[in-house]
Amino acid sequence: MTTKQLETHMYTTHIDIPETTRSKVIQLLNVSLAASHDVWSQVKQAHWNVKGKDFYQLHLLFDEVATVVYEQIDELAERITTLGGTANGTTRQAAANSILPEYPNTEKMSEEDHINAVVERLALYGKHLREAIAKTAEWDEANTSDLYTGLSRDIDKKLWFVEAHVQRHR
Repeated sequence: MTTKQLETHMYTTHIDIPETTRSKVIQLLNVSLAASHDVWSQVKQAHWNVKGKDFYQLHLLFDEVATVVYEQIDELAERITTLGGTANGTTRQAAANSILPEYPNTEKMSEEDHINAVVERLALYGKHLREAIAKTAEWDEANTSDLYTGLSRDIDKKLWFVEAHVQRHR
C-alpha cells in the first residue's frame, strides 16, 4: 500500500503507544481520511447524477452508501486526534491525498456506468482498509486495527449491495 507522506504534528498524550508508532498510524489514518472523504463525494456524485429506469432505487442506494462512508470520515478523524495527531480533513486535502481515481465525467453516463464507477471506488477503498488492518496489526496497534476492521466490514457490505446490480451468474 502506498501512503502519501503528510505533515504530522503530534500533541502529547497519556496514551501508552510509542510516539513512533502513533506517528505511523496517524499518517496512515490521514490517508484513509482522504480516501473516505473522496469516496463519499464520488458516491454523492453518482447519487446526484444517475438517470434511467432504476433511478429511484439507485439514487436511494447511493445515498445509503454515502451515509455509511460519511460516518467513517468522523471515526477516522477522531482516531487521529485521539492519538495526538491533526486530522487533515478538508476537501482540498482529501483531493490532494486520496488514493482513488477521479470520478468519470458524468455527462451521458448510464446507470451501469455509475454502478461500475462506484463499485471500482468502493473496492479500492475496501482494499486500502484491509491493508490498513494488516499494517496496524503489524505495528501492534490493536485499537486502530479494530477500527479498520469495522470500517472494512461496512464497506464490503455496501460494495455487495451495489455490485449485485451488475453481477451475473457464471
